[in-house]
Formats: sequence, C-alpha cells, structure tokens
Amino acid sequence: MSEAQVSKSEVSPSLVRGSEAWSVSEAKKIYNLPFNDLLFQAQTIHRRHFDPNSVQLSRLLSIKTGGCPEDCGYCSQSVHNPTGLKASKLMEVERVLAEARKAKAAGATRYCMGAAWRGPKDRDMDVIVAMVEGVRSLGMETCMTLGMLSPLQAEKLADAGLDYYNHNIDTSERFYSEIISTRTFADRLETLANVREAGIKVCAGGILGMGETTDDHIAMLVTLANLPVPPESVPINMLIPIPGSKLEAAAPVDPIDFIRAIALARILMPMTHVRLSAGRNDMSDEMQALCFFAGANSIFVGDTLLTADNPGEDHDARLFRRLGLKPMALDAAE
Repeated sequence: MSEAQVSKSEVSPSLVRGSEAWSVSEAKKIYNLPFNDLLFQAQTIHRRHFDPNSVQLSRLLSIKTGGCPEDCGYCSQSVHNPTGLKASKLMEVERVLAEARKAKAAGATRYCMGAAWRGPKDRDMDVIVAMVEGVRSLGMETCMTLGMLSPLQAEKLADAGLDYYNHNIDTSERFYSEIISTRTFADRLETLANVREAGIKVCAGGILGMGETTDDHIAMLVTLANLPVPPESVPINMLIPIPGSKLEAAAPVDPIDFIRAIALARILMPMTHVRLSAGRNDMSDEMQALCFFAGANSIFVGDTLLTADNPGEDHDARLFRRLGLKPMALDAAE
C-alpha cells in the first residue's frame, strides 16, 4: 500500500471504537498527504457510500434566541458577549410548524431547531415535544440543538420521535478551555452519550478558525470518529467573527486547511453526512466546490443560520446548477 493510500482496510464502514480506533498520528499522516492525493482518497471513499452529486438540504430555525448563560467565545447569543442581540422567548409551536412547511416546500428534507440554552428546563419539554411531533407529521427529519441533556430529557425526545440531536464538541479537548469555561469537554461528551443511549442519531462537529491549530482540527475529528458509534452527521463550521464576541478579531482559517479537514472527516467517517455549515457566506463558489469534492454532502439552506447570514436559496440553486449537483432525496438522507 502506497503512502497516499488510506489504512484501516480502506476504512471499513463497520469501524467502531476499540482496537481499530483511529490514532492521531494516523489521521495526521492522512491530513498531510499531498492535496491531490488527499482529495482523491476522500472522493473515492465518498463514492463508495454516497451519490457524489447529491447534497442533503437542511433548514435551521432559532426557536429561542439569545440570553444563553454559557460563555462560548464565538457566539452572538451568549450573555457574556456584548453583541447587542436581544433575548427572545421560546417560539409558539404553530409558528415553528409554519416555518417548517415553508422549508419543506423549498426542498429541505431535515428541519433543525435550536434554542440558546445551557440545557432545556423540564417545563419547556412538552412544547419541544410538540414541535418534534409536528415537524415529523410533515414528513421531514427532525433535529434539535438545546444544549446539554439529561438522560431523562433525551429519552423524552426519543419517545417523541426525534431523529437527530446536535451537540457540537466545537474543537479539540486541548483547545476547548480557550473558548469555553462554563462547561467542559467531558460535559459535551456526556450529552452525546445520553443522546446515543436514548436511541437518537447524533449530529456533532466543530468550528474552524477560532485560533486553534491544524493539530486541533485533526484531534477533534479523531475524537468524533472514535466515539462508540461515529456521528451520523458532522457539521464543519467556519467561524463567523461576531462583533462584540471574544473572537471578533480572529484570523480567518486558511481555505486549504478547511478543505483538508472536510476530506479527513470523510475518510475517518465514511458513512457520515459531512455538513458544510456556518461560514458559507464567506466562501467562494470554488472553495465550496472543492469541499463537495472532498466529501461534504450536506448544507443548511435559507438566508440565516440562527443569527448569522447564509447564502440565499437563489445563490445555492445557481451553484448547484453550475456543479451539476441535486438535492438529496429523503430516503437517501436517512
């Protein structure tokens, strides 16, 4: 096997944590391959498990904005960051369902709902359950991101039929405390374990461009790949520097480094949907095209992501036409 070829028996889809877990040194060797070799390996693996010209479309709605007690340095919704964002109350169920109907009509197959909380309060769970049940009744996949979950809360969401729970680990364990002090890296992993134990699919990724190193990119992806079951969805975000946030002056991540991270995610987690997530507004069409070639096969559509700008649907439609891409059907996205 040549240096440019990937180990782990060409990344068996049955790979789980244990004797076959990825090491950081193995992942680093892959990440540092010549760029063309890296992309070739990633695209080869991608084609083995997915239609290379299909991209899953998701829509994200902020169902409760601002006022979050966490001090995440990147976030516009933290009370610790003077970004000028006003806190709102939890949306009414019918308003959420009306937005979900619009998203479905525009081609989205997964509807993601996010609340700016450290974790949901038990008094809010009945409303959250009603949102999940209502969106599922429209024939869409459901995803929630509500902060940390207890085992009982995860079970309640599972009973409601929640398909995915998003809880990003954000970065490597080494760099984590540089960005967040109000919860630990272990807290993140505990919520992911609670979600998985309840039978909900996991959506977990991170953010690039917060001042971390490429070694942190690699370590973050190895952590995700070596979970007992790798996440079914991995969003890779490019930092959007928010005025008033701790990271408002962060230097942008190098585009080639970002594409390398997408390719490594695809190689380490062959069966996972890799989502090109926040930051697309600042990516050229050419950079996005290379991300799709490297194995990204999911995006958020719509003008906003929670509180940040996102390319509009017209722009995405034009880009898809230029690249010969098509929206992924729901049955293929499951």
